Amino acid sequence: MEEYAIAEYINLSIFYWIIASIYAITIFGVIAVILSENRNPVKSLAWVTILLLLPALGLVIYIFFGRNIKNTHRISRRNRRRLKRLNRITTSDLVDTSFEQLSSESSQLIKLTHTLNGSRYFSNNGLKIYTDGTSKFNDFKADLHNASKYINIQYYIFEDDALGTEIKDILIKKAQEGVNVRIIYDHVGSFKTRKRFFKEMANAGINAHPFFKVSFPPFATRINWRNHRKICIIDGQIGYLGGMNIADRYINGGKFPIWRDTHARITGPIIASLQYSFNIDWNVMGQALLDEHISDINHNNSPSDNIGMQLLTSGPTSQWSNIAMVFLKAISNAKRSILIQTPYFLPTESLLKALQAAALANVKVKIMIPRKSDSDILRFASFSYIQECLESGISFLLYNKGMLHSKTIVIDNEFSTIGSTNFDFRSFEHNFESNLFIYSRKINAQMRDIFELDQKFCTKLDLKTWKKRPFFQKLFESVTRLLSPIL
Repeated sequence: MEEYAIAEYINLSIFYWIIASIYAITIFGVIAVILSENRNPVKSLAWVTILLLLPALGLVIYIFFGRNIKNTHRISRRNRRRLKRLNRITTSDLVDTSFEQLSSESSQLIKLTHTLNGSRYFSNNGLKIYTDGTSKFNDFKADLHNASKYINIQYYIFEDDALGTEIKDILIKKAQEGVNVRIIYDHVGSFKTRKRFFKEMANAGINAHPFFKVSFPPFATRINWRNHRKICIIDGQIGYLGGMNIADRYINGGKFPIWRDTHARITGPIIASLQYSFNIDWNVMGQALLDEHISDINHNNSPSDNIGMQLLTSGPTSQWSNIAMVFLKAISNAKRSILIQTPYFLPTESLLKALQAAALANVKVKIMIPRKSDSDILRFASFSYIQECLESGISFLLYNKGMLHSKTIVIDNEFSTIGSTNFDFRSFEHNFESNLFIYSRKINAQMRDIFELDQKFCTKLDLKTWKKRPFFQKLFESVTRLLSPIL
């Protein structure tokens, strides 16, 4: 009996040693993968530390939030070439912009954007900018009513509230009239929306699909990578892009007095780029490539609307952080002023240093964020960067009127951008985003006027006063900043 107990003890010991060895090999294997990827040393060190100090929890966190999917192909090269032909976008279509008398800085940005993902520069576009949800959605609903061929919609959030229901009813009516209606909504972003809301549209003939549906077993491979784009293409003639989702708060403010955001209505040949972006995401979800040609785009904008534009998309599968790369170049090129509006300010180290270098070189840098945010953790994490920005001469403005959700940058007198990209780690590295780059003195002046109007409802921070904020607030800011790369 004693010999049996000893044998059982030995067998259990061997079993535990085998399990411990496999577990240790797994942890060190993951660490080896992290080191081999040559990521940012600070981020790599953080992951290695978590895995060594909290191996079980660290491994789970890494599986969900730490894996790198750069340089993975979401769509085959053959299908990508086919889409470029359908949408009249070819890799050689970098238009000579010299006749438009653009600055050398703009020409560099155009070339960089084209090199990153083949994004073509289009001239002769029209643009209308919205700074409130009421005017944007009034025009949006009117354009939906007038659709005759197809409607392609892609939103991070599509809620089943009053606005969402009204748009749903319009889309159902158009589908019944024979218009092809397709919807991409982010599964996590629209998680609160009831399933029957989308099922009702599907029953009416609308083709609606969640992007990267979070389910088992692919839960861990999808939860961290969200499609944050807000795009709509109507009949190849009209496009929408910006920061507004489909939800009541963009009209009534929700829990805030107002919900301040920026969106754009676009006409002209740039629509081809929006259609190309939508088509790729549509194909990624297992849907057939759309063969809708963009040959009937309205090129007859008035001479006053001759606006040069590029659309740049970015995501965790890109070789480069496309949009962050262009932001970095644009900020580095700045000679006079940089105006930034963002709901969350969690910059990468390179972007932070670029902004500080610009301010120290006597470039006027102003950053506007909300005083109160829809996310307290992100608000305090953003606050942690303010002191070092103020010390370098950057002006920080806290928007008091409501929730500032606008995502815009205005640089010098020719370049500006509107899109879905927040000035934070998640947008730069983990989300699928899209931004419109605009090369126009007229639009730049309009965007500058919008910024200056918003500035009237802001408090400008003073370095001495900011340093006197409570100790526990400073401590909480520092703690939340540690989570910046995954927030």
